Amino acid sequence: MLKAIIVDDEPLALDVLETFIEQMPGIELVSRCGNAFEANEALKNPEINLMFLDIQMPQMTGLDFLKSLEQPPMVIFTTAYSEYAVEGFELNIVDYLLKPISLDRFMKAVNKASDKLGAVSDTVNNDDEDFFFVKADKKLIKVNFNDIKYIEGLKDYVMIKKDQGRIITLQTMKSLEDKLPSSRFMRIHRSYILNINHIKAIVGNMVEIMEKGQVKHLPIGKNYRESLLAVINTNRL
Repeated sequence: MLKAIIVDDEPLALDVLETFIEQMPGIELVSRCGNAFEANEALKNPEINLMFLDIQMPQMTGLDFLKSLEQPPMVIFTTAYSEYAVEGFELNIVDYLLKPISLDRFMKAVNKASDKLGAVSDTVNNDDEDFFFVKADKKLIKVNFNDIKYIEGLKDYVMIKKDQGRIITLQTMKSLEDKLPSSRFMRIHRSYILNINHIKAIVGNMVEIMEKGQVKHLPIGKNYRESLLAVINTNRL
């Protein structure tokens, strides 16, 4: 269960987000806060695991407040300003919502937070691991993270494309995504997860990688483009 607080100095923005939360199952509003100081008090409740945070607020901005927290909950920025997106994703936020916020966009952000909460609860931190196992050809096969170029969804199956060969296994994209370290892999489309070390270029709505000495293009989904460009702009490639 997501237990959230809203932090915004605009009463109308608080009302809109509260209305959205009331329409979604799996999320509960714990507190409305008009500034960072009220939010700091609210976060003393250890059950809170999600914060909707405005950026431009008096006395202390949302960015400065987030930086001041030693153990922040998951954060979704809600703001009218697009220029802070890169800095936000550098702070490992879940999503970045531009006002005016639509219900469908809000739902997508909450679903991301819910998925992340489930991954933390059900799996270990894979950033310290180098491999995982999948079932294919009636056996468990070890797959090293560094060997993976990309993963493609094929209806009920997924194809793990490696530097040498491929593995097709009966799994969902979501189950594999949860096993992969977010520092190395990124969902770029509903049907593709990419090892970001293999990105050669971004051309329009396509990612260029090399496969067998030739350029291969993978599509970038509309809902994933913003996060991908944030990674590109932080010079991680």
